[in-house]
Amino acid sequence: MPIYAYRCEDCGFTKDVLQKISDPQLTDCPSCGKSTFKKQLTAAGFQLKGTGWYVTDFRGGGNAPATGVSGGAKADAPAAAPAPAPAPSGSTD
Repeated sequence: MPIYAYRCEDCGFTKDVLQKISDPQLTDCPSCGKSTFKKQLTAAGFQLKGTGWYVTDFRGGGNAPATGVSGGAKADAPAAAPAPAPAPSGSTD
């Protein structure tokens, strides 16, 4: 569910509200009671709920069960060793 920021244009009261997209917009200010409570344009905010992949699933040495949603290698897999540098081609015996 998205988190919307509201601000009263009359008294300046601000509040973040967790609402469904289908919920009607709030219009009455909880502070002053006037109908000047407007939704603000802000960065998107949301809460993840339920089962699924989260960044914390792979913390702690990979003991968490795989969810099959990550689609990639484990985060704690060792990195590949770099290739050895080529030997110089010119010889100065």
